[in-house]
Amino acid sequence: MVDDLLLAPARRLRHAPDRLLHPLRRRAAVRALRTRPLPRAILVVCHGNICRSPFAAAVLARALGPERVLVASAGFVSPGRPVPVEGSIAAARRGVDLSGHRSQLLTPVLAAEAEIIIVMDTRQQRMIWERFGRAPADVMLLGDLDPDAIATRAIHDPVEQPLEVFEESYARIERCVRAFVWALGRSSGPRVTQHTSGHSLQLRGGK
Repeated sequence: MVDDLLLAPARRLRHAPDRLLHPLRRRAAVRALRTRPLPRAILVVCHGNICRSPFAAAVLARALGPERVLVASAGFVSPGRPVPVEGSIAAARRGVDLSGHRSQLLTPVLAAEAEIIIVMDTRQQRMIWERFGRAPADVMLLGDLDPDAIATRAIHDPVEQPLEVFEESYARIERCVRAFVWALGRSSGPRVTQHTSGHSLQLRGGK
């Protein structure tokens, strides 16, 4: 407890640039999405693909409506894992069923076929640039689209945390996904397929 109190000012100082630059970054992210065509394939990535990215992918697929966009999620470690109980509960409270989700690894094929890759923090962004050779413009931090004031660019990983931490993380993800869809100019539209099988992102029966 004492350690947390002592570290809090240091954390605030470390993340001060995130807070100060957020309005500029948000405008830049919105502008970048406005100037590109509607993507056919979007990949959402987090570290383990058991909390943040599967929830964000499900919310994104639902938010895009009937547009024929393929939405998938992946992570960097340990495929085949289910969503934690707390994550399933928090998602279900938001009308999202993650009971059938199993984590899948981010592969070169998945990274190459996604037109936009959404990540949760800058480390993941750099890893995708460096490992998979994706252009910076194609790898977006979801937190940069947050319409609210932020404490940090990163969307907090709730794994192994209490239910209320999942609730907070998922609430921010929902807020940012709504902003993402709005920036694409799609508050509703054509049918979306959420893909979680671990195979290629290739569209089936596309336009």
